[in-house]
Amino acid sequence: MAQAITRRHLVDRFGRHVDYVRISVTDRCDFRCVYCMSEQMEFLPRQQLLTLEELGTVARAFTELGVVKLRITGGEPLVRHNIVALLEQLGQLPGLGELVLTTNGSQLPRYAAQLRKAGVRRINISLDSLRAERFRRMSRRGDLHKVLEGIAAARAVGFERIKLNAVILKGYNQDEVCALANFAGERGLDISYIEEMPLGSVDGHNRADTYYSSDHILADLRQQFTLEESDYATGGPAHYYRNVQTGTHIGLISPHSHNFCASCNRVRLTCEGRLLLCLGQEHSRDLRPVVRARPFSMAALKQTIHEAMHIKPRGHEFQLQGEPVIMRHMNLTGG
Repeated sequence: MAQAITRRHLVDRFGRHVDYVRISVTDRCDFRCVYCMSEQMEFLPRQQLLTLEELGTVARAFTELGVVKLRITGGEPLVRHNIVALLEQLGQLPGLGELVLTTNGSQLPRYAAQLRKAGVRRINISLDSLRAERFRRMSRRGDLHKVLEGIAAARAVGFERIKLNAVILKGYNQDEVCALANFAGERGLDISYIEEMPLGSVDGHNRADTYYSSDHILADLRQQFTLEESDYATGGPAHYYRNVQTGTHIGLISPHSHNFCASCNRVRLTCEGRLLLCLGQEHSRDLRPVVRARPFSMAALKQTIHEAMHIKPRGHEFQLQGEPVIMRHMNLTGG
């Protein structure tokens, strides 16, 4: 019996149980955020992307291997044609505990109700600034008003939980840490602050100059709010505090200042079918040829996924100085 359970579930060589997969459905996005990609991006040819049917097959394989949480990402996942059909399929997978989605919010006025109906339980919305001109500068083409409409639409349809994500950059938006917490708290929303992740080279953007640590963010927040340590968790890497004034949670995601690799329970699937075992390493397996060679057989796919756990590294090697260790951009990795 013990052997059967071990075989069915995904455990890496360090004893970490992988039960959470982030699936990127596209590398395309309607924004060009300075921390994510270059302004003039070349996107993958569409034939290199996994089809919606192939994405559904891989997702089913993972849930049959004990994965209980799927997060759909991009790029911007809601620009993928027929994405709601995929979400409806994923929402019915046996054994799946939670289907969640990360979005920049621009498409939510159109899609929020459909996402909720499809079975998406929680949603993360990126919001880096509350100032329209600054928001445009950071996203290079985003419309703050449309994102705020998207947040309102998401609140109206009754997701179980909505969380805002803010990447804080020195010289861009570090003076809005408390304003963003106020915005979230007044609406009963949680918020996480994220240290910039050095993936891919971005023209005109020096990450060492813009780095703003979680410790600085926490100090800023404590000037205005009373924060209590919390054991609240969502299955991801954030360390949470409870905001006493609002009753909501504030998370800190700290890949540089407080490495969270020891408890990593995640892997990522890129939109072209590459299974990334670590955000900050290149250890991977290509699942696309496995899916396409035997599209109606799950055995080979599940075997490949199971074997990939043996190359999941202990942790990442992010660095702020010089060229990034990982040259793929975040939009290709899956946000």
